[in-house]
Amino acid sequence: MSEQAPPEQIVRVALDLPLRRLFDYRPPDDEPLSAGDIGYRVCVPFGQRQKIGIIVALGSDSDLPPGQLKPLTAVLRDVPPLPRSWFRLATFCAAYYHAPLGQVMLSTLPAGLRSVAPARPRPHRALAERAPAQAPPSLTADQQLALRVMAANAPGFHAYLLHGVTGSGKTEVYLRLIGRILEAGLQSLLLVPEINLTPQLEERVAARFPGAGLVSLHSGLGEAARSRNWRAALRGEARIVLGTRLAVFAPLPELGLIVVDEEHDASYKQQDGIRYSARDLAVFRARDNGLPIVLGSATPSLESWANAAAEDGRGRYQLLSLPQRAVEGARLPTVRTIDTRLDKPRDGLSATLLMAIEQRLAHGEQSLVFLNRRGYAPVMTCVACGWTSHCHRCAANLVLHLADHCLRCHHCGYQTRVSRQCPTCGNQDLSAFGRGTQRIEAVLGERFPQARILRVDRDSASNRRHWNALLASIRNGEADILVGTQMLAKGHDFPRLTLVGAVAPDAALFAADWRAPERLFAQLMQVAGRAGRAEWPGEVLLQTQFPDHPLYQALLRHDYRSFAAMLLREREQARFPPYAYQAMLRAEAPRMAEALSFLAAARACPALDRNPQVSSYDPVPMRLSRRASLERAQLLVESVSRPALQVFLDQWVSELEAQPVPSRLHWHLEVDPVEL
Repeated sequence: MSEQAPPEQIVRVALDLPLRRLFDYRPPDDEPLSAGDIGYRVCVPFGQRQKIGIIVALGSDSDLPPGQLKPLTAVLRDVPPLPRSWFRLATFCAAYYHAPLGQVMLSTLPAGLRSVAPARPRPHRALAERAPAQAPPSLTADQQLALRVMAANAPGFHAYLLHGVTGSGKTEVYLRLIGRILEAGLQSLLLVPEINLTPQLEERVAARFPGAGLVSLHSGLGEAARSRNWRAALRGEARIVLGTRLAVFAPLPELGLIVVDEEHDASYKQQDGIRYSARDLAVFRARDNGLPIVLGSATPSLESWANAAAEDGRGRYQLLSLPQRAVEGARLPTVRTIDTRLDKPRDGLSATLLMAIEQRLAHGEQSLVFLNRRGYAPVMTCVACGWTSHCHRCAANLVLHLADHCLRCHHCGYQTRVSRQCPTCGNQDLSAFGRGTQRIEAVLGERFPQARILRVDRDSASNRRHWNALLASIRNGEADILVGTQMLAKGHDFPRLTLVGAVAPDAALFAADWRAPERLFAQLMQVAGRAGRAEWPGEVLLQTQFPDHPLYQALLRHDYRSFAAMLLREREQARFPPYAYQAMLRAEAPRMAEALSFLAAARACPALDRNPQVSSYDPVPMRLSRRASLERAQLLVESVSRPALQVFLDQWVSELEAQPVPSRLHWHLEVDPVEL
């Protein structure tokens, strides 16, 4: 009796395709693979072309007949295999956010490692040595207590919410923890919400730990630099990785600590492609790897605050507080409201604010006028016929950018030259309605002609070089008055800045999005924290028509705790997150009727009937109902049970993918949406 031939080896590969499945191949001819090859990138034939994939598993059976299995073109061993912990993170991300595993895995790699064309060989460069380490500053009693608490806990997963007022020294706590991790021979991951925060923090970390192997990972890097830094992280050469949200996927085989700075920031949520929350994935990664994570903020997200501030003391996170500023003699700024019903602004600026700026100029101090609206004016209008500068592609207005003499849509990017006359009636008397940072800059220039005024927004800081130049000018005392958006609201330390004036914050008080008050409070507290961070006292002036509003009253007291408690009570009564869990199905199509029809059919799917713990709402147009010539609508589903919602979503997505849809209609699912 002849011996049975051993089963053929099957290689299961993840590919960057919108399909929720793996693809089976044979090993390369005469090259059997082993379990140690899982995690390597491979080049595979797919149709008439070659694609890059990742080996996920090895098996011995396939749905395809053996004769139809194609061999791998090549196993790419130019970098080590991706670690198993990275696989678990990508698998969780794909499952929780209901995205194809191959898209999750491949989208996190540098572009050069996703390309079939071989990368141009570059000599391996060791990470640069740096100047001698700077001595750490002395710690406050609050910082010492926070560090002692974290040191006293046994090794393993611990989640800490470090709630510290602006200027309280949260970064110094991070650096002390990173120092401990380096001494233990492990890697650290430090996440920041925006690219603009990386240069200053990178400089500080490098000065503290010269030669420790610090790399950054963010979209502002060139492709070669990003690929080099990613490889250094995977090889273990990079001991500290500093990056924005995509860095949460950095392959770190010896990870020992994760820090999420400004954890409340909405920038941690990816808004296109795979819509993941880097903060939430960081918490999963810490738990999965059994290591500590620190979430730091002066204004924590209400989800994190609810996890830490449980009245029974059994919160999922341990709350650590830094209630005082770290610099000796520095105090939290005095916050005052300016009632604009009495002190009516002229050209957007009240007499009280202008007087305060004049006083700072006389004393050689810096002022910041904060307006989170770039451009010169939000819209142009015709006083004769009522024409407005509307974007023909979006349900939004074209913003006047006087510096470039153009009208620009901030949603789709369309722009056109400013017309000398109304396109409807020919009237030449066109008016700029409302104010943006460019207009405030012009008004201040007329009021204080001798002052050096610097505008800081995405127009003036369009790339990292411009941003670094602006920061250098501010720190070198080359600006007297700053006019800025939220780019200046967090993470920056300008010792001479003693006055912050918020020009038009009221609009967010009554916005349709129920998260708007939380965001406004965080934004104003963050920007207020730029004032008086050194020995000079700071002052914050808020121009408002509603000075008695609870939000402003809490800001006057720097009282995040009471404001958060009030919002949490409201959300619990309304059954909003964090007391419910939500997912949003969005559709866009050339006509609104098509988008709404698809969502209505989605709501009628059997999955909703099979999951009574999940409720749904009527399909409605999105707040920005038209963008880039596509009509947009959405359907909200929610449940008080996260597991129940996940079970439903898994079934629902399968049913949605089985439905025929018009070729011009596109849909996506967002779990835990941050914008409604």
